Amino acid sequence: MTAARELDLGLVVAAHGRHVMVETPEGGRVLCHPRGKKSELVVGDRVRWMPTGDGGVVEHLEPRRNLLLRQDEWRTKSFAANLDQLLMVVAPEPVFGESQLARALIAAQAAGIPALIALNKVDLPSAPLARQRLAPYLAMGVPVIELALKVDPSRARATLAPLLAARTTLVLGASGMGKSTLINLVVPSAAAQVGEISQALGTGRHTTTSTLWYWLDAARSGAIIDTPGFQEFGLRQIAPENLARLMPDYAAALGACRFHNCSHRHEPGCGVRAAIERGAIGASRQRIYEELYDELSRKRY
Repeated sequence: MTAARELDLGLVVAAHGRHVMVETPEGGRVLCHPRGKKSELVVGDRVRWMPTGDGGVVEHLEPRRNLLLRQDEWRTKSFAANLDQLLMVVAPEPVFGESQLARALIAAQAAGIPALIALNKVDLPSAPLARQRLAPYLAMGVPVIELALKVDPSRARATLAPLLAARTTLVLGASGMGKSTLINLVVPSAAAQVGEISQALGTGRHTTTSTLWYWLDAARSGAIIDTPGFQEFGLRQIAPENLARLMPDYAAALGACRFHNCSHRHEPGCGVRAAIERGAIGASRQRIYEELYDELSRKRY
């Protein structure tokens, strides 16, 4: 068998079913399939592959720096690998779900991936309320940038450019928040690339079912990854006893609890409960913690 180091190096830039699009260091793209029946390859993976008559076959997955995923009771869904940051897009209208936002940030924290929030549609009258809802995250150290992608695209582009440059950024956002508008703003050729990759992967018009990688510059130094929308964001990969340390406001209050195995819910002498009582942790964050702790504590089959 050929040693992995002797095979061609490639980057997974799209994935659908058992097929992946692998980009070579020279910029060429080859449709490949993994060796074996099951593929666990995701966009952002570095792989070793070899050409075949009709494309290529992936023989080896290089070690990942990180992997962002969500997991519910039935399945695990990996978003992408080897990320430099996560960009969560939210908006005042439709009203963004704070639980979904918190879950994505917790998953990023667990994977060691820095995150920032983009508040879009700040031109709307309801923007002040959205800012108020995001204030706890800003206080926790999560950067919040403000955009009006459709009303002022030039300013939005100028705001985003230094944040995205020379980084690999995964963009997440529920329907209506402006994720697609942002992608098309920073990658003008995105729509054409979607069509080309969709045709190559044999996905027809169902382009939104694929996670796609876009280069931001000719030098291929920065990239943005677009993912399909989703309704739920399970965190079953996280043990309930580890939840508090993945929420910065809760983590700041750890270490002052009377009991080493404190759940921060009802025990006496709890440092987190004391922080809640003095207002250092808000009601919405407490509700999210309680909801997640219950969810993660359910029996796993």
